[in-house]
Amino acid sequence: MTTHLALLRGINVSGHSMIKMEALKTTLETIGFQNVQTYIQSGNVFVDTEEENGAAVGFKIKQEIFKIFGYEVPVVVIKKEDLEACFKKNSFLKEKDIDTKKLYVAFISTTLQSTSMNDLKISQFKPDEASIDGNKIFIKYAVGAGKTRFDQKYIEKKLNVIATIRNWNTVTQLLKMYEER
Repeated sequence: MTTHLALLRGINVSGHSMIKMEALKTTLETIGFQNVQTYIQSGNVFVDTEEENGAAVGFKIKQEIFKIFGYEVPVVVIKKEDLEACFKKNSFLKEKDIDTKKLYVAFISTTLQSTSMNDLKISQFKPDEASIDGNKIFIKYAVGAGKTRFDQKYIEKKLNVIATIRNWNTVTQLLKMYEER
């Protein structure tokens, strides 16, 4: 059995694409996933399955959500190692007196190239900052996620990827849940 963490993008945000987590849990159990566990209403779902390929798991979840709920929901599936890397490789954590409420991680559907940082043109969003590590973009917002144009839509458009962003508290909790499984 392999545990996967599926990050659903854009559900239960501002009254759009509303899916109750209990209904999602039941739906995923019905199609064969085991030990389905959700975290908060924004679409963080752990599933156990014999399928080892994360992309295949994400595709199956995406298909079932469309079939049952009628929403086209992008899904990014990550591993425990992806969450662990957030703590090891996020250079913003090394800053003195860092306000973790301003830290976010964009999880990307594919591994990014080193040139992707140039494509993002992050300098036009100063004082917001970002750095890339594989399939993650570490973000430090100067004011907050709600007051910037450097968001998931911008990242997706510039890099032609699927992206979903989680705040630092959520990343911390998801790693803790992964370790308890």
